[in-house]
Amino acid sequence: MAAADQTLRSLTSLNFAIAAMQAGFGPFISVRLTASGWNPAEIGFALSAALIASVIAQVPSGIVIDLFGARRSLTATAILASIAALLMLSLAPGFALVLAAQIVQGSAGVGLSLAVTAITLSVCHQAVLGERLGRNVRAAAIGAAGGSALLGAVASWVSPEAAFVLAAAFGVPALLALRGIAPADIATADRRTGHHTAPPPRARRSPPVPAHRLLRDRGMVALLGVTALFQFANASLLPLVATAYTHAAGTRAGLVTAAAVIGPQLLAALLSPYVGRAANLHGRRLVLMLGLAAVPLRAAGFAVGGAIGPMLAVQLLDGVSAAVIGVMVPLIAADVTHRGGRFNFALGTAGLVGALGASLGTSLSGGIALHAGLPVAFLSLAVAGLGAILVAWAWLPETAQLPASLPAPSEGGVIA
Repeated sequence: MAAADQTLRSLTSLNFAIAAMQAGFGPFISVRLTASGWNPAEIGFALSAALIASVIAQVPSGIVIDLFGARRSLTATAILASIAALLMLSLAPGFALVLAAQIVQGSAGVGLSLAVTAITLSVCHQAVLGERLGRNVRAAAIGAAGGSALLGAVASWVSPEAAFVLAAAFGVPALLALRGIAPADIATADRRTGHHTAPPPRARRSPPVPAHRLLRDRGMVALLGVTALFQFANASLLPLVATAYTHAAGTRAGLVTAAAVIGPQLLAALLSPYVGRAANLHGRRLVLMLGLAAVPLRAAGFAVGGAIGPMLAVQLLDGVSAAVIGVMVPLIAADVTHRGGRFNFALGTAGLVGALGASLGTSLSGGIALHAGLPVAFLSLAVAGLGAILVAWAWLPETAQLPASLPAPSEGGVIA
């Protein structure tokens, strides 16, 4: 039984609107605070509050969603919290207000990501889960690119405050899209998938496995190692690249940096739906390793340096890794937790180790760049990226498990 077409279309719209709304939490915060006289140290402290809140919220959010279900209610609560945070940022930026907005945003962003992925698991036939996750990533990438462009125009031509109000307004279509996801389609998850976590808690056949047992699973341990090393390398690249762009582009650095962000997002939107299909045809490990390979290739390309054009071409590889990781991490987590449950706990734990890896990588690569230069820092990140591939190759088992007892869905359950 396929979920209603309206539910699947609403899920696509929800991912688009959420990404456009969350674009307001990007570089516009720094612009707003700088214009209000904040110094770099104060801005850095405020931005770190969102990161700390997101790290703390990862695992508890996953546990709550696994335990209570309530995916639509939790998504609505997180959207409303994000709207409130954006409106707080549009007001006079006092320190306490900005700090509170950042903490709310960091926590709500984690809840949104996990809850929407949980909804996807419930309304999608398991045979096309990877493809559906790819469509989520496509919608989010288009929403992020379009939202960033529109908010940037409003911030430049109207005011930075207006950009936050507009970003908050995207929460309205997000709530409307959420309303279009029928509760009945979530409640009937067991007709489309045998995944333990997909049905509401009262409809599950058995209790979930203990969390400590899941954390000893070989596939889960390997996924956590891959995620940590990938984020260690990947999250550190763009800040260093921005520095390189500034040196090479001079007065055009802002425009070049914008192109470096939007170009990969558009490529991720193009590739994402095909990643899940390829994972079904060729296996999770192979597709994951191909996506991971984009990071050391990018890092090595930036280490060589050169003109702006080739550097932007190398940066496009970020779209490849974004498409693959955005699909494969939740897909492999779904495989690992298929029989024992705790899907959202697994995703939250992966988010936690990824955030810690990103924080450590950004700090260390910045220090290496300061003392040894940008090329050495890029090569160090290339080594970390190769480490992620090695972990996937050596320790990650092929996790694809699609029971033949469930028939393939009709086309209406695939495309949304």
